[in-house]
Amino acid sequence: MNAETVGGVSATANPVANSSGSVTNQAIQVLQGPYITNTYGGGIQCQGPTRNFTPYVTGSVSASRPYEDYYNDPVYDVTDNFGAFDSDGNDTGDGILDNPGDVSFYKRTRTGQKDNYSVGLGFSMTWSTPTDKKLQDLCKEAASSNIAMMKQLTANKRLDFEIARLKNCGELKLKGIQFHPKSPYHSVCADVMVNNPPGHKHPHVHAIPSVSRQTSTPESPLSSRAEDLGAPLGTE
Repeated sequence: MNAETVGGVSATANPVANSSGSVTNQAIQVLQGPYITNTYGGGIQCQGPTRNFTPYVTGSVSASRPYEDYYNDPVYDVTDNFGAFDSDGNDTGDGILDNPGDVSFYKRTRTGQKDNYSVGLGFSMTWSTPTDKKLQDLCKEAASSNIAMMKQLTANKRLDFEIARLKNCGELKLKGIQFHPKSPYHSVCADVMVNNPPGHKHPHVHAIPSVSRQTSTPESPLSSRAEDLGAPLGTE
């Protein structure tokens, strides 16, 4: 009898090895941002140090569906009690299964199936700074000078405006022209004062002559007598 057909069942060696697995590669990419650039006008731009802070969260989930904790593993009937006889004439096995393919019962077997979860938390940080400090100091000095110049130009513009307002308001007031007190533009010239109009000196003092007392002649008392009237008037 050949070994590969013992009892009518193939016994050919056929080893099978299965291997499965999964690999997940995750990478965090850190991008360098541009330098912070400050513009001060006049073409002056200064770049300062830059700090990049990048938090990240990574996660993965792997699961099998449908999920089964256990499965029923069939146990087949391998009885061999018939098919041949012994020397006494009793039934004995002949090497061939009596009920091939029949399932005697099912054995509850754990699958080991499970869900896999993974979460990763972290952050990446980079610090970028210019290496030439002298150029940075020169740029900052130029920026400070340019800001001071802009402030002075603004002050000059303000002074020109106030002088023009004073001149125009003064000339109008000399001519007797002004905004109505209830006008919203009355405050434009409200603080302008005209101190020396033409023909008027300010401050000035007028001399007021004192009045001397003079003795007045008392009035003659009234009289009702005719002789007190004097000589009679002549008539022609």
